[in-house]
Amino acid sequence: MQTAQRILRGYRRRRLIVCVALAVLALFLTLSARYVSERNVNEQRMQAFNQRVISTLESILVPLEQANKDVMPLVGMSCQVAQLKMREHAARLQTVRSIGLIKDDILYCSSIFGTRAVPINLLQPRLPSAQPLLFLTIDHSLLKGTPILLSWIPLANSRHDGVMQIINIELLTGLILEPERPWVSRAILNVSDSHLEYGKGLLQRISVDEGQVSHEMASEKFAFSVTTIGPAAGAMALGNLPTQLPLALILSMLIGYIAWLATANRMSFSWEINVGLASHEFEVFCQPLMSARNLQCVGVELLLRWHNPRQGWISPDVFIPLAEQQNLIAPLTRFVLEETIRQIDIFPKSRDFHIGINVAASHFHEGEIITDLRRHWFPSQPIQKLTLELTERDALPDVDHRVVRDLHRMGVDLAIDDFGTGQSSLAYLETLNPNVLKIDKSFTAAIGTDAVNSTVTDIIIALAQRLGIDLVAEGVETQQQAEYLRRRGVNVLQGYLFARPMPLSEFPRWLRGNNTPPPRRKGHPVPIIPLR
Repeated sequence: MQTAQRILRGYRRRRLIVCVALAVLALFLTLSARYVSERNVNEQRMQAFNQRVISTLESILVPLEQANKDVMPLVGMSCQVAQLKMREHAARLQTVRSIGLIKDDILYCSSIFGTRAVPINLLQPRLPSAQPLLFLTIDHSLLKGTPILLSWIPLANSRHDGVMQIINIELLTGLILEPERPWVSRAILNVSDSHLEYGKGLLQRISVDEGQVSHEMASEKFAFSVTTIGPAAGAMALGNLPTQLPLALILSMLIGYIAWLATANRMSFSWEINVGLASHEFEVFCQPLMSARNLQCVGVELLLRWHNPRQGWISPDVFIPLAEQQNLIAPLTRFVLEETIRQIDIFPKSRDFHIGINVAASHFHEGEIITDLRRHWFPSQPIQKLTLELTERDALPDVDHRVVRDLHRMGVDLAIDDFGTGQSSLAYLETLNPNVLKIDKSFTAAIGTDAVNSTVTDIIIALAQRLGIDLVAEGVETQQQAEYLRRRGVNVLQGYLFARPMPLSEFPRWLRGNNTPPPRRKGHPVPIIPLR
């Protein structure tokens, strides 16, 4: 049999699991989002570096095209005439180290040295060429051994004549190829089959160290590209994750706390009860009350049963106290009233037939029980007598005694259920003026034994008779108990000796004198469980 503590622990455990799972998920998603964001930022910064280098170099090379057009007509002129104009172009461009004029494969004029007569292939083996060229090489004239970027433009229809411009690329390298750590560890300019790296000069090939990756971006205007080498964007993002952990932990704990608050109702026993009511998981049972004199059925006590598809059968000993704690006993009582009125025709139409409904003392506050009776019970004008059985789980002094007085005036009987086991006292009997005392089954079970409860049973019977209060004995299971109670003047008996609790739909057949049916609910056997 389930206990209230076990069910509550189960709900708290599931609620805790959900909240912890959400907190862990929030932590995972936060760190994942930060990882993706950092990785994208790292990739964007590497791409931005490449784009900046290309844009800067393109802005340098574009004016060279115009300079070539201006210098090209000088090819063939005397060096004395052409040198001054070449110096003006070199000064205006600033990044150009020198300009040379080639005629018949001979460098015959230099903007720096003036008149010369050097075969161009001795200085640059790739020249002359019928096609325009842009390539990295080593300077053999001015600053010997330093890297340069050489631009060759041949004269139209001639591979032996043209203009050669030497760009001071080493100076530019310090301006545009300096790495940006930690995203860019190395930056390399690629022109044709040569590579120029910041701080290392010309390279024959590019090598990438283990744990690093390279990204290459080519110019759309000129024949060069830029390669950046650095840590993988994902690896850098992963390495920065520990710095994001404190904020992520705070956010995950906040999400878990919000989830704890948000699930306070939905993942609670009160939520289960509300779902059970809405899903018709509850069913009203009844147990006959027998006249001790002639063993005729003079009434029934209505009992609530709950088949929870998520928990199975839940004992009233579990869900009734929990419903009282969660202030949900009133909705359960309303459900019993509605179901009883809906099936009122199954009961004998007699004012001497009593229908007992268990009510908590909290339902009496501010006249709530009277409002519910006027809404659910009295409009149907049932002939049967209604008895409200007041349980002692709540302190009886909390009962609004004006409500008790109004109930008596309305013809509703009051009974104190499980008398002697709760918080009742003799003063309550006078204040509440009950019509019925129900002897708890623990006292009935003590009949015929030497237990103290056996003596208490006699005291309760004598007290009720002295005060003129009717008695109902619960838990009668043997003929000896029934006979003992009858001899001592107990009016009504209730217990397994006469009938077990049964669904309302089976009560008419039992009443017609058939054998006591096994308790069933919608075609399924019901486990034997306590009355409350």
